[in-house]
Amino acid sequence: MSYYISPRFLDKLAVHLAKNFMKLPNVNVPLILGIHGGKGEGKSFQCELAFERIGIEPIRMSGGELESPDAGDPARLIRMRYREAAELVKVRGKMCALLINDLDAGAGRVDSTTQYTVNTQLVNATLMNIADNPTNVQLPGSYDSNPIRRVPIIVTGNDFSTLYAPLVRDGRMEKFFWVPDRSDRIGIVSGIFAPDNIPQWEIERLVDMYPDRSIDFFGSLRSSLYDEQVRKFVYEIGLDRLSLRLVNSTEALPEFRPPSFDLRTLKEAGDRLLAEGDRVSQRKLIQEYMPVGNIY
Repeated sequence: MSYYISPRFLDKLAVHLAKNFMKLPNVNVPLILGIHGGKGEGKSFQCELAFERIGIEPIRMSGGELESPDAGDPARLIRMRYREAAELVKVRGKMCALLINDLDAGAGRVDSTTQYTVNTQLVNATLMNIADNPTNVQLPGSYDSNPIRRVPIIVTGNDFSTLYAPLVRDGRMEKFFWVPDRSDRIGIVSGIFAPDNIPQWEIERLVDMYPDRSIDFFGSLRSSLYDEQVRKFVYEIGLDRLSLRLVNSTEALPEFRPPSFDLRTLKEAGDRLLAEGDRVSQRKLIQEYMPVGNIY
């Protein structure tokens, strides 16, 4: 399947990577590229596509790894992964990068109810230290006087205003606000529906029908069109035999014929998804349980 890479996104990532592997005279190049924007807009996936296009296999981390019951573990992990990326540059003889997805979810402070732990402080301090001294990244309890290779860091997130302000300052982090424009959205949605041979004009109409929906919405829309066939299979097999049929069976997994992807069917399915999403927003049950403070 051929997926769409935004030229703007690819350009920003490629330039940042290239600058960090060059020696530009009297130029301070930020080590960190922070890609932020709305939820479900494909930041992480565009990163993966761009890395593949450039020919890079990054070292990956997620915001969920930035907390631990043991103080100092996440900061140590960042240092280990960074040194691992630097070693890969040396061993493989090609560019590498450290990718941290959803940094704000693991190291950000949303409001006064968010616990700010020692690990949160150490993660911010560690990233700041690496950004300032990218060739001298030490592990706790040891010291290596030999400099390591500078490796760029790419971080993604929704709201970088929740991060420690000195970390995101100019000079340490270059910021890129990712909002796919109409042409990007059409290209990305065309990639999602590429196996279904939908005419281009239909893709454009579909995108224009839901201009405020995230990219993930269209992926969910395509998936929902298979629900009826899956439902039929479930009840033909029987609920009591479903687990054995799908997990512990010598039979091949079921295959389904492509559903109808005409514009009317797509709109009906899209409106259903839209209604379910609106119900979540309208209920706001959290306010009944946590009426005090701002809820993110």
